[in-house]
Amino acid sequence: MKKVLKWIGIVLGALVGLVLLAGITLHLIGRSRFENSPNVTLKPVAVPTDAEAIARGQYLARHVSLCTECHATQLQGGEVFIEGEMGVTLVTPNLTAGQGGVGRTYTDADWEKAIRHGIGADGRTLVIMPSALYSHMSDEDLGALIAYLKSVPPVDNEVKKREIGFPGTILFGFLAYDDVAQVGRIDHDAVGRSSPAVGPTAAYGEYLTYIAGCRECHGRNLAGNFQEDAGPMGPNLTPTGLPGRLSQADFINLIQTGMRPDNTQLSEDMPWASYSGMNPTELEALWAYLSSLEPLPDNPVPGS
Repeated sequence: MKKVLKWIGIVLGALVGLVLLAGITLHLIGRSRFENSPNVTLKPVAVPTDAEAIARGQYLARHVSLCTECHATQLQGGEVFIEGEMGVTLVTPNLTAGQGGVGRTYTDADWEKAIRHGIGADGRTLVIMPSALYSHMSDEDLGALIAYLKSVPPVDNEVKKREIGFPGTILFGFLAYDDVAQVGRIDHDAVGRSSPAVGPTAAYGEYLTYIAGCRECHGRNLAGNFQEDAGPMGPNLTPTGLPGRLSQADFINLIQTGMRPDNTQLSEDMPWASYSGMNPTELEALWAYLSSLEPLPDNPVPGS
């Protein structure tokens, strides 16, 4: 009996050792994935300095790509996504040139790398940054956005540094890596292009669904996100969903006022107050594209 117990102890000890070894290995690999981004070819853009371009960049930052939703109204950062949970602290950085801001040191190439490639100036992989969508941003729009980011008044704000420790290195470094770090979802060689001509067309509307982040909350195919732990949830935007129940006038009013036709208010999870500043041409373009889509069933909820 003692011999049997001895062997049981040896086997259990070996299993515990294997689990610990696997955990340490996954932790080290996960940490490396966040600290060392892949090498990519950058696509530098011309950054204008004229007032019109800066105004366009401000418009994009506030009403289309919504930089101010995560980085605050003055782009001083500080929004806490996670603080100390599972060894992880994620706080949005200060984008200005003030004390603690990345704008103090970022070059034009650094901005392009962060926005369209999901890689920080220090070579780390960015997290909770929708670069997979912003990778579709045209050179002209990106140049205008960078021009604006460089022009904003400096705000002193030392935010907490990013920390991704155990077990977050495993959870985020493997199980949810493509959601929290989008660098692997980007075709880095394909960034850098012209946008469709601005107008109330489906082609321009499709472009907007990327750079305005629609596919972040409503699914990559816009058929909805109904999985709470896979990012912000949003309904089906193909004609099966809202576009099939709204007129163009209803849709534009919904974005501009946050009110549905039945006078119920949209959830605050939908940043309609920021999108309400979109100009009518872009709202019409979004409608033209969404209403032209093939009606799709709601994306399934895993396990349902």
